[in-house]
Amino acid sequence: MTPLASIASAVLSVTPWRLERRLEVDAKRAALTRIGGAVGAMVVVGILLLLTGRNAFLIFWQALDAIFGRQRGIEGVALRAIPILMTALGVALSLRMKVWNIGSDGQFLMGALAAVGVGIHMDGPGWLVLILMAAAATLAGAAWILVPALARAYWDVNEIITTLLLNFVALQLVTWSALGFWRDKAAAVIQSTREVPFTLPGIPGANSVTIALLVPLAIAAVLWWVFRSTSIGYEIDIIGGNPRAAGFAGIAVRRRILIVMLFTGAIAGLGGMLQLSAPGAQAMNAGFSAQFGLSGFIVAALAGAAFWGVIGGGLFIASMFYAGIVLQTKGLSVYIIFAIYGVILTGIALGEIAARYRVVRRDAADESGATAGESAAAPQGAGS
Repeated sequence: MTPLASIASAVLSVTPWRLERRLEVDAKRAALTRIGGAVGAMVVVGILLLLTGRNAFLIFWQALDAIFGRQRGIEGVALRAIPILMTALGVALSLRMKVWNIGSDGQFLMGALAAVGVGIHMDGPGWLVLILMAAAATLAGAAWILVPALARAYWDVNEIITTLLLNFVALQLVTWSALGFWRDKAAAVIQSTREVPFTLPGIPGANSVTIALLVPLAIAAVLWWVFRSTSIGYEIDIIGGNPRAAGFAGIAVRRRILIVMLFTGAIAGLGGMLQLSAPGAQAMNAGFSAQFGLSGFIVAALAGAAFWGVIGGGLFIASMFYAGIVLQTKGLSVYIIFAIYGVILTGIALGEIAARYRVVRRDAADESGATAGESAAAPQGAGS
């Protein structure tokens, strides 16, 4: 039982009710409780803004207008959602096996760095170079998690530490490339790599969104199908539930862990290439990743590793980020915006926890327990 659930149980102990953990959490119930948590958090944020003398209704209206009031807002959300969704999908895949890939930001950066290397050194048709950039980014993301994957699969080394530490190494390599071996000497102000002269085709009717937006949607659909309809997805879920039982059932646990971790790195690495190929982002510097890996991890964890939940959560987080940027231009402090983020994410987390429990009458629960005990004792009485 989580600390919050323990507190709730202690509060209910003085009432005719008690908290009972659900044996199985329904996906629809979990989604509704998360949405309810977000709505409740927004109400709390509104009350706090009103208490501090700010017009909460005006702020929320400005945020909604910034996102949905014009095409620029919708495209801005989509652009920020693409890297978040890619890292979140990779993390969600690993979480199905209870493997915590905290290094998706490093895999994202190394994928983008590999794509830069291909893009600035290769000549040829744009479509061919883009395909090679995507392949290089995918392989680089998988290679960056290879050592943590081997250590986790064969020596049971904690993957949280190894993947997290590699984030810092990846950031230093990106900085080195921007200041050193791939530096754009023509850039006088911002030190960055040379610019990749290729971008993905745009979506018809959009000004800045490319077909990169379709990639996370396609990956989510494939992963959803794999876990819904194939034995591979079933085996991964079994390993996540009980690795020892999976081994006794004949599942190659170590090989599955290794393959899944490599795929998580590959997805994040491909996300780096998609971000690099967006209009206006064809070069890399130390600020290339605006903590996309951290945002992706939060999205995947709050979505409970449900792939369509990741899509919805990623779009929601991207919407908050874009609205926050617009609200800063209207005079709202960045610290207040971060506080709003925190409260809303906390509300979603509380909703996710609430989905695992239900409140039942203490008398009814005790009566059902007594009935079960009598049923279990009945055969002994009959035989004596």
